[in-house]
Amino acid sequence: MIGFTLGRYLSSRFFNMIVAVFATIFSLVYVIDFVELLRRTGNIPGITASSVAYLSLLRTPAVSEQVLPFCVLFGSMTVFLNLTRKLELLVARAAGVSVWQFLGPPLLIAVLIGVGSVMILNPISAAMKQQADKIELVIFGKDGSNDAKAGLWVRQKSVDGQSIMQAEKTSDGNNVLTGVTAYVYDREGKFQERVLAARATLGVGVWHLDDAKVSEPGGEAQAFGTYLLATNLLRGQVSEGSMSAEAVPFWDLPELRAETESAGLDASTYRLQYQTLLARPLLLVAMTLIAAAFSLRFFRFGGIGKFVGGGVGAGFVLYVATKFVGDLGGSGLLSPSVAAWSPAIVASMLGALALLNQEDG
Repeated sequence: MIGFTLGRYLSSRFFNMIVAVFATIFSLVYVIDFVELLRRTGNIPGITASSVAYLSLLRTPAVSEQVLPFCVLFGSMTVFLNLTRKLELLVARAAGVSVWQFLGPPLLIAVLIGVGSVMILNPISAAMKQQADKIELVIFGKDGSNDAKAGLWVRQKSVDGQSIMQAEKTSDGNNVLTGVTAYVYDREGKFQERVLAARATLGVGVWHLDDAKVSEPGGEAQAFGTYLLATNLLRGQVSEGSMSAEAVPFWDLPELRAETESAGLDASTYRLQYQTLLARPLLLVAMTLIAAAFSLRFFRFGGIGKFVGGGVGAGFVLYVATKFVGDLGGSGLLSPSVAAWSPAIVASMLGALALLNQEDG
């Protein structure tokens, strides 16, 4: 087994390098986003550079979290290349330490970083992203004073059946809708009536539709001062149903998914996001294995540049494949579990296979 001193040395080298790469990319993303926001807010009165800097700081963690796999890839490749160039790994091999033994500490660091990013970084970045979205609504004039949002669609269930509502504008956290069109279906899923209303307010188990006109198939429209439409949505669930999965903290995803499904809304994006976060430690392990497969070649053999380029290319292909399979899962073509876990599992197996072929023949 690898000694404690060597294991601690390798662990510290990998952890420090990955943190340094992440801090560099974080700073780069922050500067680019800050400059872009300054350009976008240049003609808006009352917006100071300090407020723009604060907004950019709120937005940056969510973006940096997406590039964490590349931070692990670049950091691992840098450490492996430095250890190879200084012949430290050659000495370790001569002492009887196999590649699988000195890969233990880097893989453990990758797992710990993945777990920490899911349990700590993700909730923090999601909360900051939500705050940034609220500030953007105010700064960029999207009627942030009343949280308006155009073209909102709501699908809901009730004791009477299902209904679909479309609103031109919303306010009060999507609990008040303006310019409402509701399509009502009975329990068997047969279309029952269409309701046009100037305003809809969510109450306890019911929508209050004001100045409503109800049209049944083959019948004339009837006017109602107030039309009651049953629903099982609670106050706040309409906002949650329209919230992007990336803006929901990891710890809140299971509860929000259950509430969304109970309200009859599509919760596939929340299930996919939850499984993707669970699979992140394995994805970082795959990045570490890819880095090792392309970075352990001795310098005297030459061709280091091609190997490094191949490692970067392999990591980029894995990242694109993860996003592509995730899109398939989000569209319902794949189950969330398969879409989230399959790229990491396949990449880990390929990375281990490449190391087996390279080291053991």
